[in-house]
Amino acid sequence: MTAAPTEIAPTFSAPTLPAASGPLSQAVVTALSTGRTDGLPGVPADTDPLGRDLQLALYMLYELHYRGFVGVDADLEWDPELLRLRRALESLFLDHLRGAVEPGEDPVAEMDALSVEATSGTGPSWYFKDEGTWDQLREYFAHRSLYHLKEGDPHAFAIPRLQGQAKASFVAVEFDEFGGGRGERVHQQLWADLMRAAELDPTYLGYLDRVSAATLSTVNLMSLFGLHRSLRGAAIGHFAAIEITSSPGSARLVAGLRRMGAPEECVHFYAEHVEADAVHEQVMRHDVVGDLVDREPHLAADVVFGMRTLDYLDELAADEMLAAWGRGDSSLLP
Repeated sequence: MTAAPTEIAPTFSAPTLPAASGPLSQAVVTALSTGRTDGLPGVPADTDPLGRDLQLALYMLYELHYRGFVGVDADLEWDPELLRLRRALESLFLDHLRGAVEPGEDPVAEMDALSVEATSGTGPSWYFKDEGTWDQLREYFAHRSLYHLKEGDPHAFAIPRLQGQAKASFVAVEFDEFGGGRGERVHQQLWADLMRAAELDPTYLGYLDRVSAATLSTVNLMSLFGLHRSLRGAAIGHFAAIEITSSPGSARLVAGLRRMGAPEECVHFYAEHVEADAVHEQVMRHDVVGDLVDREPHLAADVVFGMRTLDYLDELAADEMLAAWGRGDSSLLP
């Protein structure tokens, strides 16, 4: 007689609500924890669009479309009052971005410029390649965990908004991001393995209370683009720029990790991206961006906007981290 298979209880990890950083994020925490969304505040016009209060409030509202939060009613995802507040926060954020980056009309020229590999630089990958400490790199991992533990998810919202070859090729790239059908190869899982090896908290949003507004803004940007059909061009441009620039940066981080004698799980994550993203670059350039712009030429400017806003916000976050380390301080919040 064959024994019945052992049942494994299904598990699903949702994060807990973070501590508020100001009146807007406090209003969101209160609304989500109580389920009462009446009386949500307006957003003052002088609110800092890159401040932690706005960025944390926006992050929590976006998170309702991902895993949600422990104890928060899933139906609040489509609550009209929360959506009204989200729209007001997004408007300030998007208006700032449109004023901060130069407009462009030529995605091919933009991708050509991104593809030129620099011989020197000042970002984190350059810093860790030749200097920087293991403790500083662990802080970098904590910041990056906000993205890498949901890697591929924000851009996946764009899939039903694409057609033809652009859709097919975009899904092919995302298939690799999600492990090619193997759970242990999902890039989010590889990042969790990296975090454990670095003796850091591998749980989803485990460092939400510790990262800066600049870090939050880099992930909010992906959600902003992914959740709006009108910004599908920007979502594709953003993803293309990640894939184009990832391979050289990952190679520098591999060199830095080996210099430090880091655990192999940490090296493996970036080594995986050196190979995979070099292929993804070509697919994104020709089969996704090329086909999208051929079908919808009016989206060309949005594609460039997505690329340039990625660079703008990533640079702000990187400068903030490097400045803290230059002072001998931690880049994480207490």
